[in-house]
Amino acid sequence: MEHVTTMETVQIVLDKKLLQATDRAARRTKRNRSALVRDALREHLRKLEVRVLEERDREGYSAHAPAESESNLWEAEAAWPPE
Repeated sequence: MEHVTTMETVQIVLDKKLLQATDRAARRTKRNRSALVRDALREHLRKLEVRVLEERDREGYSAHAPAESESNLWEAEAAWPPE
């Protein structure tokens, strides 16, 4: 089974310095400008999703913080053994 990716053409506006830096990075990584921008956008979106998940976890742990007695049990487990 062949994987077919449908591409859409979009127009974006970049200032001259950003466009030049993009072109240099594309040449350096041996990719065309579109591939570089696609990869950068995918990475940025992935990082945004990680931030959303981390914030969700942070809020969840804050709302349901473990009891002090529970964390004391784990601290003993994490201690280095005497030498």
